[in-house]
Amino acid sequence: MTDLNAFPITKKWPARHPDRLQVYSLPTPNGVKVSIFLEETGLPYEMHKVDFATNDQMTPEFLSLNPNNKIPAILDPDGPGGKPLALFESGAILLYLAEKTGKLLPADAARRHETIQWLMFQMGGIGPMFGQLGFFHKFAGKEFEDKRPRDRYVAESRRLLGVVDKHLAGKDWMMGDEYTIADIASFPWIRNLVGFYGAGELVEFSQFKNVQRVLDAFVARPAVERGLNIPPRA
Repeated sequence: MTDLNAFPITKKWPARHPDRLQVYSLPTPNGVKVSIFLEETGLPYEMHKVDFATNDQMTPEFLSLNPNNKIPAILDPDGPGGKPLALFESGAILLYLAEKTGKLLPADAARRHETIQWLMFQMGGIGPMFGQLGFFHKFAGKEFEDKRPRDRYVAESRRLLGVVDKHLAGKDWMMGDEYTIADIASFPWIRNLVGFYGAGELVEFSQFKNVQRVLDAFVARPAVERGLNIPPRA
């Protein structure tokens, strides 16, 4: 059995099942990408809650795994060559786990790269832009008298939704009839935009019928329903 004691993060979050994938996360749009993937595929894992309320993400133990102090992060005791692998960045983790399991990433080379393209689209566009809109609309930014920063992110978020809506025309998922990591990456953020951030009216979400349709199908999946609440916030 792999000994994970050499990793400082296990001092704060001991591994009860060191043979399983160790996940350090919270149910945010980025965090649930990993939990949803794991629930969809059945890969054994052990979840550790990183509590922002107590600044767990800033502790030396967590920073030893992710110096960027963001969730999620993983420690795979059975990484490449059978050696432990520590990894952060949600998109990189999704890609790694998809390749490790052979699931939720097309085997065909062209479709594989198209899926990665939409994964990168989420990482570089949807996530950062929706997150900034959330700041200016729901959090401290709402107190700013100058609404130009907020409106800049409203316009960009609306544009990105338009790209996705057009792409989804006549499709069940981002890759057509195949459910992939591109969906797992994108739809938690879209759900967060109109739900937690309450920005649906701002971005005129009702006009993006294809996005609404696929979002509804996404959240109806049993594994998604479970993954959206792992680890529990309470």
